[in-house]
Amino acid sequence: MTKRVRKAVLPVAGLGTRVLPGAKTTPKNMLNIFDRPILSYIVDEARAAGIEHFVFIVGRGQGAIEDYFDANPELETTLQTKGKTDILAEVLAELPKPGEMSFIRQMAPLGLGHAVWCARDVIGDEPFAVMLPDMLMAAPRAALAQAVDAYDKVGGNIVVVEPAPEGEAHKYGIVALDGREGRLNRMTGMVEKPAPGTEPSNLFISGRYILQPDIFDRLERQERGAGGEIQLTDAMARLMADQPFHALEYEGVTYDCGDKIGLLRANVAFALARPDMGEAARAAILALL
Repeated sequence: MTKRVRKAVLPVAGLGTRVLPGAKTTPKNMLNIFDRPILSYIVDEARAAGIEHFVFIVGRGQGAIEDYFDANPELETTLQTKGKTDILAEVLAELPKPGEMSFIRQMAPLGLGHAVWCARDVIGDEPFAVMLPDMLMAAPRAALAQAVDAYDKVGGNIVVVEPAPEGEAHKYGIVALDGREGRLNRMTGMVEKPAPGTEPSNLFISGRYILQPDIFDRLERQERGAGGEIQLTDAMARLMADQPFHALEYEGVTYDCGDKIGLLRANVAFALARPDMGEAARAAILALL
């Protein structure tokens, strides 16, 4: 039997250079999508997938992340005193259970693979999820929950993918498949930004993974790759020689919130999808067009 996926690693230590100057003093994953930070949506997605422990890999100047998921007695008392119980309930709903979150400092920006490796002692010998918080996914069933469903079927390692925009597959990390039937297929490899016309598929890696703990051994011995960083995809390619990997083409839409236009698109999409404010948001947007 496969072990249940209970833990998720969230690498949030990036500098957010693509969304400067907004991310100069605010961690990029704390930028708002409509009325709450990006990370709020990511944590909700993980909880919907049954995640019980969150491991945040943070960097310098990112105390706001830990503060956001902490109690604020002064604010809570003020809201209670003023009778703003609906807002208070929203604030309290964000708080973790005792011991539900860990924060690990990544001492140097050595890449995604290094960030994941920093979580090794907290993860232990369990399968775990990796969630790239830049990638915000709107789906009828949480994207990570879809990945967990796939993992429960086939075990091994799961990489969530989706079709690249027409003619743009060469800009992404692309998966190679051993045949393509339905949404879940066995992988045979990964290619980072293949030359145009050489792409093994049009499916790019979109920011959600379920990995076996054996990845930590590969990461520990992984040499630096592209950009002089320890790349997670390099270690995954090595692990693929010994363990099965499956690509899941999930049902949903991804918004790259590490990009200014992607951040704008996410704000509009999530505002319009709100049952309580969607109509007002639509009217406000149409008035500007």
